[in-house]
Amino acid sequence: MARGKGELIYKIYRAFSYGLSPMINLHLRWRKFRGLEHPKRWTERLGRPSLPRPAGPLVWFHAVSLGEGMAAIPVIKCCLTRRPDVTVLMTSTTLSAFEVIKKELPANVIYQFAPVDAPAAVEAFLGYWKPNAIILIESELWPNLIISAAKDGIALALLNARISAKSFRYWSLPVVLPLAAFMLSKFSLIVPLSNQQAIQFQLLQAPPLVINFSGDLKYAVEDTTLAGDNGLEELQEQLKHRKVWMASSLHRGEDKILLRVHKALKEIYPDMLTIIVPRHLEVGQEIVLELQRKGISVALRSRSDKLSLGTETYVVDTLGELRELYRLTPIAVIGGSFLPGLAGHNISEAAVAGCAVLTGHYLGHFNHMVQEMQRLNPSSVLQVSGDMLVEALIELFSDAKLLETRRAAAKQAYHALSIGVVENMWRLVQFHILDKSVPM
Repeated sequence: MARGKGELIYKIYRAFSYGLSPMINLHLRWRKFRGLEHPKRWTERLGRPSLPRPAGPLVWFHAVSLGEGMAAIPVIKCCLTRRPDVTVLMTSTTLSAFEVIKKELPANVIYQFAPVDAPAAVEAFLGYWKPNAIILIESELWPNLIISAAKDGIALALLNARISAKSFRYWSLPVVLPLAAFMLSKFSLIVPLSNQQAIQFQLLQAPPLVINFSGDLKYAVEDTTLAGDNGLEELQEQLKHRKVWMASSLHRGEDKILLRVHKALKEIYPDMLTIIVPRHLEVGQEIVLELQRKGISVALRSRSDKLSLGTETYVVDTLGELRELYRLTPIAVIGGSFLPGLAGHNISEAAVAGCAVLTGHYLGHFNHMVQEMQRLNPSSVLQVSGDMLVEALIELFSDAKLLETRRAAAKQAYHALSIGVVENMWRLVQFHILDKSVPM
């Protein structure tokens, strides 16, 4: 009876999404006009391919945005190494993710934009690429995609699986819960981020036997070194004898906290440099204008501005360099966490680079990452409010031993949590998905 109700709700969703298809097409054109979709490849979002499909088995990895896409790459590399007979197709949704991920993927991975969840787009995409298996990352629960794939006999996996509190409340509604249960019943493997996430999936009636644990793929981020051809080595040399801290992944509204902290620290450390990495480029433009209005000298990464002794701030208004930029600073304050309504960002990239890691209290699903690292070493992550940020940074700047302790603790906690994550995830994918859908 419950299954029948889920099927009925899905038929209603399918009819509704089919009726909206012309509007979705117009919306994509409007997004292209605004620069939010790829100017030439935006039709891939309608299921129209831009590359040929090779012969043989194909596994499709999908991640909505940059963080999820970067988490998928270690598993993709493992797949290519262990199963050279398989072609890997990778998709993402956002243009910003596309521009960064395409540089990180192995050359033999096919990279496309994912189709919107409209029947015609999904069926055109599946009909052309004919994947043997689909591996979704984190929270990509789209009814048309999942149900259509299951009807075609395509194996489904959800890795690093999570549901936000808001989404969980939505999927738990009595009128929607049967659809959630119907979708989740189609998966052969669900690997949740945490025990709490596993409980939420079970409450949404995911089959218990498909739920397995591996660890968070965001701990599998690869350590990086500064590239000699992008000017960061020169920048690192210029910063050797200055006090430096970084505020990364800043959201709109957090810039006010940043400017207040910068002004207070500058009175104590006149030679200090604040590195600012906004989450979105348009926020970076707003921050630059605000800095200039307040008479604060600013250098821009996009212009390859050189630093002088009088430069107070360095704004990184480019994409895809955050992992390397953490190498420039001993202290990283991770934004997206200091205002209500925000949900944190990945702290592992700063930890693996050896930064002392500070973050706010609004962390969303990243709360489990902070708790895991703090359980291993309480000094690995410092949570502070915006009001206490100045005091915390002064303490680190004035106590070299404390700073080194926090830097070492963050790196050690990261390495402890990263051990075996990719290998464990690959074993689950191999056993539950590939051995059945793409036998050797």
